[in-house]
Amino acid sequence: MKAGVIAVQGDVSEHADAIRHAAAAHGEEAEVVEIRSAGLVPDCDVLCMPGGESTTISRLIHREGIAAEIRDHVAAGKPVLATCAGLIVLSRDAKDERVDPLGLLDVTVDRNAFGRQKDSFEARIDVTGLEEPFPAVFIRAPLIDEVGDDVTTLATVEDRPVLVRQGPIVGTSFHPELTDDDRIHELAFFPDERTEVAA
Repeated sequence: MKAGVIAVQGDVSEHADAIRHAAAAHGEEAEVVEIRSAGLVPDCDVLCMPGGESTTISRLIHREGIAAEIRDHVAAGKPVLATCAGLIVLSRDAKDERVDPLGLLDVTVDRNAFGRQKDSFEARIDVTGLEEPFPAVFIRAPLIDEVGDDVTTLATVEDRPVLVRQGPIVGTSFHPELTDDDRIHELAFFPDERTEVAA
């Protein structure tokens, strides 16, 4: 499996490790490619859009020609995991004119809605498809405040969606890569294999 991590900013190495562990749990070996320029996405089987600063990520993927390739990847039905700022960039509406969202995930989001860095928190959340709660880490997390008809909510915090799926895209408000639990990466990249293996 060839996995691309959009590496213009964010937790690139942590996601790369989680992808390798998730693949190994399913008997596969993942070759992880860090993507900072156009031309690499078309060869990838799966993509990860990490957290970071959504305005910076948005600007750079458009400038480098990566945005169009991400759209083609999704149109081909290939899996994408978008976390925190990645979720904002893939959304329909980021409610911030500094972000040029890709409109691939039919949700609207409020950036930093859960507060600033000092308001970061962890919560064990129940996730549809996982038998045990997931230890979610929220850092300057966006709030998903509207979901489209084709979007499935897989987890909530205080009745607000924090984990959603639409077609090949899984989006999270939290940072699954900052834990030792790789089940969210498995959920995104192995959607037809409902095993409960945690790395």
